[in-house]
Amino acid sequence: MTGAAGDGKVIDLNADLGEGFGPYRIGDDAALLDIVTSANVACGFHGGDPVIMVATAAAAKGRGVAIGAHPGFEDRRGFGRRPIRLSEAEIEAEVAYQIGALQACAALAGHVVTYVKAHGALANLSNREDGVAGAIARAVRAVDRALPVTVMPGLAAERAAERAGLRTIREIYADRTYDEDGQLADRSLPVAVIHDPPAVAARVVRMAAAGVIETLSGRAIPVSIDTVCVHGDAPGAVATARAVRAALEDGGYRLAPFATA
Repeated sequence: MTGAAGDGKVIDLNADLGEGFGPYRIGDDAALLDIVTSANVACGFHGGDPVIMVATAAAAKGRGVAIGAHPGFEDRRGFGRRPIRLSEAEIEAEVAYQIGALQACAALAGHVVTYVKAHGALANLSNREDGVAGAIARAVRAVDRALPVTVMPGLAAERAAERAGLRTIREIYADRTYDEDGQLADRSLPVAVIHDPPAVAARVVRMAAAGVIETLSGRAIPVSIDTVCVHGDAPGAVATARAVRAALEDGGYRLAPFATA
């Protein structure tokens, strides 16, 4: 969907939202919903609860922002970023459960879930392991084969979704760095997350215009890009999202949700 500046191409900007729990809030969802075009809504496992899910769906609808289910491991304490070894059948059941939960909460808010994007450690495993990737794809297909799946391009999750006959939405990360194989750099590394909004924005425009992801060594891996993710829980997330959106618009891109009802 992306291309050279000024050629009328469209790109989506997404963030992970609704990740608080009870009285606890993570990130500034209200501010981010004024910037992004798609919101990946936590489904109650790594974050979120039914009240937050309904409120996030309602707020997104009011701003014309698309919502997607953001299933992860059931691990609030670890924020879904610790790998949990489950069977493929368990992963299928947990992913289907979370999609259905958000669909119900979205219906209560008058909104519709239009895509699925795995969260944290579950997503990382799906990028590396065919079994995990296949389990997620089968769960999505069973719930609604019309739901697209957001994936990192060129990895196991994309291949599994395509084998399952699902539409894929190819994503790059604005504020995360990449290893030489196209995987995200491990979060334990000091260079894993980029915190400077102007640097993040410039890098996103470079990658979108060239159709590549840039690795830590400077290698450029050719990819198709449909959407850009800014992490909603990161420090300075709102400033980063604003900078990325402004840079893309200045570069000639029109921002719009990649998935609509």
